[in-house]
Amino acid sequence: MATLVKSHHTPSLRSMMEDFRNKDRFFDKLSVDGELLPAVNIRETKNHYKLEVAVPGFKKDDFNITTEDGMLTISAETSKEEKEEKENYTRREFSCSSFTRSFKLPDNVEEDHISANYQNGLLELELKKSGKNTSSKKQIKVA
Repeated sequence: MATLVKSHHTPSLRSMMEDFRNKDRFFDKLSVDGELLPAVNIRETKNHYKLEVAVPGFKKDDFNITTEDGMLTISAETSKEEKEEKENYTRREFSCSSFTRSFKLPDNVEEDHISANYQNGLLELELKKSGKNTSSKKQIKVA
């Protein structure tokens, strides 16, 4: 079975599931270098990989999703400013949010057939499999 692999800190889908079962370790992984990372669910079906990224508060135009050299990168950035002026004071509030998540793609993903949809705070990506089985087992003889 091919797996999607997060590029830093989590080596495989299997270890992500192990971290999920151990709640203390799972929630520690949601922050890297002080940056809060959105939670990601990864599912595999016969023909696709499906990623669900919990990212409320963004608009679909805030996202940048790219593939390069076998890596899938999902990033987003948004900012908001509120200004209120009254006779004796001015109140200004700024809000900025951003994140970047990267995943190593399995060899059997067709990079030209990746689709994304954002609705109600959930970004869903569907990665089509090529149908080629890349996880064949080979015996290597020691010389």
